[in-house]
Amino acid sequence: MLRRGGRLEVKVLTRNEGKLREFIELGSEYGIEVVEVGLPKKEIQAETLEEVALHSAANASPLVKGLFFAEDAGLFIDALKGFPGVYSAYVLKTIGVSGILKLMEGVQMRDAFFKSVIALRVPREGIKIFRGEVKGRISFEARGSGGFGFDPIFIPEGEIRTFAEMSVREKNMFSHRAAAFRAMADWLRTTFKP
Repeated sequence: MLRRGGRLEVKVLTRNEGKLREFIELGSEYGIEVVEVGLPKKEIQAETLEEVALHSAANASPLVKGLFFAEDAGLFIDALKGFPGVYSAYVLKTIGVSGILKLMEGVQMRDAFFKSVIALRVPREGIKIFRGEVKGRISFEARGSGGFGFDPIFIPEGEIRTFAEMSVREKNMFSHRAAAFRAMADWLRTTFKP
């Protein structure tokens, strides 16, 4: 595997600057250099985040050399029967944060969770899946200017702030994406020792 200055290089298939910042920060904790792949991530509409992440990784496999991963995530709201879930990116583009808050008007039960799935393509081994989840609740209004996506309305368990009110480092202490990345990084450290 490619190493630069003792750091393992892992490419990420994303055009989301927020995700990229989080992955780079997480990689620095593990001595992993996260490098953006300049390809559009091809997403499908599917029933699970796993299917979406696997499809993205498999589609890019012939085009990208070395270790790389694709990630998909979703916000699952209990009162909305898991909506928007796997359709989170589409829902964000169409009705946005304000649309979710409108759907939640008058709803007191605000439990929700974020889930992240990473599909890591390992040369000569195939694709490995890593998952992360964080429980929390939906706020009554959008708060904070950091983060991206539904971060302004998600408060992780044990916190009073939304993800958007946290720095990248603080969010990475709680987030679903960080949990999936750490699971992948632990596997990489065990598998590809310097």
